[in-house]
Amino acid sequence: MKIKKEYIILVIIIVVLSVYLFMRKTDRTLYELPVLPEISKKEISKIEISKGETSIVLNKKDGQWYIGPQQYIADKNKIDSMLDVFEKLTLTVSVSESKNYVRYDLNEEKKINVKAWQDNTLKINFDVGKTASSFRHTFVKLAEDDRVFHAQDNFRNKFDQSVDNLRNHTVLSFQTSDINEIQITKDQQSLTLNRVQLPGEETPQKEDQADASASQPTQTVWQSTDGKMGDSTSVNRLLSILSNLRCEKFIDDRKKESFIAPLYTIQLKSAQDYNLSIFAKLNEEDTQYPATSSGSDYPFYLSKSKADGIIKDPTELLKKAQTDEKKSEPQKPKSKQ
Repeated sequence: MKIKKEYIILVIIIVVLSVYLFMRKTDRTLYELPVLPEISKKEISKIEISKGETSIVLNKKDGQWYIGPQQYIADKNKIDSMLDVFEKLTLTVSVSESKNYVRYDLNEEKKINVKAWQDNTLKINFDVGKTASSFRHTFVKLAEDDRVFHAQDNFRNKFDQSVDNLRNHTVLSFQTSDINEIQITKDQQSLTLNRVQLPGEETPQKEDQADASASQPTQTVWQSTDGKMGDSTSVNRLLSILSNLRCEKFIDDRKKESFIAPLYTIQLKSAQDYNLSIFAKLNEEDTQYPATSSGSDYPFYLSKSKADGIIKDPTELLKKAQTDEKKSEPQKPKSKQ
C-alpha cells in the first residue's frame, strides 16, 4: 500500500512538471516582437552615434552628408551602409528579459546608441551590442523596451566608427582622359608634358579604295615642351594612382598654408585644374608623408608606399633614348709569332 501511494505521488509530480514545462514553453512562443517603424533611407536626414562619452552627429544637406560642427565631408559608402541598417532592421527573436546587459555588450561602457531622424522627427532609437555567435545576428535593445533581441545581420562594425574613419579620405578625383597637361617639379628638376595628336603610321591602301588620302591616322602621345616623347606607360600609371587618391588620415591641427617647400609638386590641367604637393616627413621616424591637394581643404598624410609610387624623377616619365644595339665585333687577338 505504501509503495502504491509513492507511485501515485510520483505520477502526480511528473504530471505537474509536464504541465509546467508545457505552459512555460507555450508562454515563450506567445510573446510579440516590437513593431518597428517603416524607414526609407532616402528620407533620413540626421544620424547620431554615441559610445561612452563620445557622440558623432551626421547631417544631410543638399544630398551630401557632413560630420559634426566642423562639417567634414562624410564617406558616402559608410553612410550608405548605416542607412541600409535603419531601412532593413529586423528583429528575429527575444533572447533575454533579465536586464543583464553586460553579456551582450549592451551595458553603458560598451553599447553603441544610434538614432535616426527624418527632418525633426526621431524615427528610431536603439542600442547596438556585440555580434551573436552565429555572426549573422547582432544583439540590440530598443530605447523603449528592456528586452534584448537578435537583429538580423552583423552590423556593429558599421556604427563602431571614429570621426576620422567616417570622413571621405579621397583627396584627388578625376578622369584620366580629361587631363591634357602635366607639370611636375621635384627638387630643382621640372617637366611639362602635353597630350598631343601626332601622325600615326600609314597603312597600305588597296587600289580600289576611293580617296585613300582623305584621312590620315593619328596617335595620342605625351610630349614635353622641348619635343621629347613621354613614356605613355609611366605617365598613365601615375595618372591612374592620382585619379582616385585616398589619404591615410587628415592633419587637423595645422592649416594647408603652414606647409611650405614641398619635395614634390604635380599640377594637372584640364577643364578643371588639380594639384598635389608632398612634403618632407615631420619626424625622421615617421612612416607617412604630409601632403596637400586641390581636392581637400585640410592637409593629410600619405603612406610611404603611396608617396614612393608618386614621387619619381621627372625624367622617368620620358622615353629612353634609342641606342644602337649593334655592337662592333671584338677584334681577334693577334697570334703570336
